[in-house]
Amino acid sequence: MCMECYISENRITPLLNPLDCLANHTQYICGTCGRCICIEHDPKRGLQRWNFPFKSLEIAKLYLRTADYSMKKPCGIYEIKSENGRLSYKIFADSEDLLLYLKKNKGKTCDKMKPIFIVEKYKEYANTQVRKLTSDEIQKYMSER
Repeated sequence: MCMECYISENRITPLLNPLDCLANHTQYICGTCGRCICIEHDPKRGLQRWNFPFKSLEIAKLYLRTADYSMKKPCGIYEIKSENGRLSYKIFADSEDLLLYLKKNKGKTCDKMKPIFIVEKYKEYANTQVRKLTSDEIQKYMSER
């Protein structure tokens, strides 16, 4: 497992429309394994990719490093339950952000009120880059998938 981005598959992301995402969105490029993680800010919603709910803990883990990097501290993945019992996984900077979210979203609950996954300590890595990729980099990355 990569100590920087917490995942062992270094070409698993982007999950959805990978070519479009790599070409048009800002990427967090892991300085350790080279994995690209979308860190684009959505101006309509005022959110980054890591702010959205995920279908599984495994998918949320794919984006956790971008949250940690953005907030400059370890963020946590929380299991959220909706009124109909459906589970989703959301990344929050801290428990205060979780409480704020639950206050605004009355039909949602978090049974444990603690992260189900969090790294112990935030660390910066020397070779990390945050930028858009060149077309050559996109081709190379896609060929390695």
